[in-house]
Amino acid sequence: MEYQLLKSIFKSQKAPFAVLDMNALDENIQEIAKRAQGRNIRIATKSIRCRYVLNYILDKLPYSFGLMAFTIEEAIWLSELGFTNILLGYPTFEKDLINQVLSSEKHATSIYFMVDKLEHVELLNTIASKHKVHVNLCVDIDMSSTFPGIYFGVHRSAIKNATDLKILINSSTSFSNVKWKGLMGYEAQIAGIGDNFPSATFMNKIIGVLKSKSIKEIAERRSACLKVLADNSIHLDFVNGGGTGSIESTLKEVGITEITVGSGFYQSHLFDNYSNFKHKPALFYALRIVRKPTNTIFTALGGGFIASGATDASKQPQSFLPQGMKLIKNEGAGEVQTPFEYHGKEALKIGDLVFFRHAKAGELCERFNDLILVRENKIEQIVPTYRGEQKCFL
Repeated sequence: MEYQLLKSIFKSQKAPFAVLDMNALDENIQEIAKRAQGRNIRIATKSIRCRYVLNYILDKLPYSFGLMAFTIEEAIWLSELGFTNILLGYPTFEKDLINQVLSSEKHATSIYFMVDKLEHVELLNTIASKHKVHVNLCVDIDMSSTFPGIYFGVHRSAIKNATDLKILINSSTSFSNVKWKGLMGYEAQIAGIGDNFPSATFMNKIIGVLKSKSIKEIAERRSACLKVLADNSIHLDFVNGGGTGSIESTLKEVGITEITVGSGFYQSHLFDNYSNFKHKPALFYALRIVRKPTNTIFTALGGGFIASGATDASKQPQSFLPQGMKLIKNEGAGEVQTPFEYHGKEALKIGDLVFFRHAKAGELCERFNDLILVRENKIEQIVPTYRGEQKCFL
């Protein structure tokens, strides 16, 4: 979108506010479906955090399969709203909420629990036995790679290889109220690390080499784990892998039945620097200029929306429109003010709106009650985020 057009659309809008460009979202949905090559797509809800948008994407995707929720409380809420095939992305030890799921046939059949330790399986079996039901389990396989002096990935699952999985399966044979229904492996070092940063040719090459070695290794690991399950006559509902940044490489594995995608729909700025895709920025937010300390420095009110993860400059918001804005290194995006340098073509003045992008997709929705949906240069409607529906799950 062009800056002057956005100013015109939102000339009477109270700032700050969040905007979802529906034309860009539609293009991203189409491109992601094309990249998935007919394979099922599971939507990562933490990267969306808006019920309307979840339904919208599910309706638009030709091969949607379900959701990956980030907490059990969220999964229960989504199930109550009519969503089905909900995979918990992480293990849970919230006993009251597990009881709530397994005491309801609707929830129990809609929700898959994530496990990677015997303690997870034992707790779920105990509660399922009390309710005389079976609980659906998905085992999480660690997909990190270790190279000399480098841990390439994230510290996630305790199941590091097929041997670990075999031990877990064999140790769980006495648990009669569990059903092994899914296998998941999230290759974060492929899906979440860019390899095409401007002016970083050497580092891009290093990341590319590490990714190539890791892709081969994790494919072998996942295949070996699937063999363990097959040898134990375990028939799965799904084999899940991937993320926005790893769709192509994950699809090369013949055992994969579905891909998880989240951030690519909104295209937050951490996903701008990949060699295998280029989606369109769809979600951004507006601040209003309230100060002008110098001829080239302006100050907007609010905007300190820093992303989670290791604290570095990449987690800061990124200036979007008008072109020519640049955050000030020693101040960044602040809790109550965001100063920026401007050397662009627009004649900015106090009272003008300026636009920024968040580093991580769904996290921006924790800052706003609503998303303003824009299509064809006009406001289409305003829809509540999770926060707007008074939901805060983490």
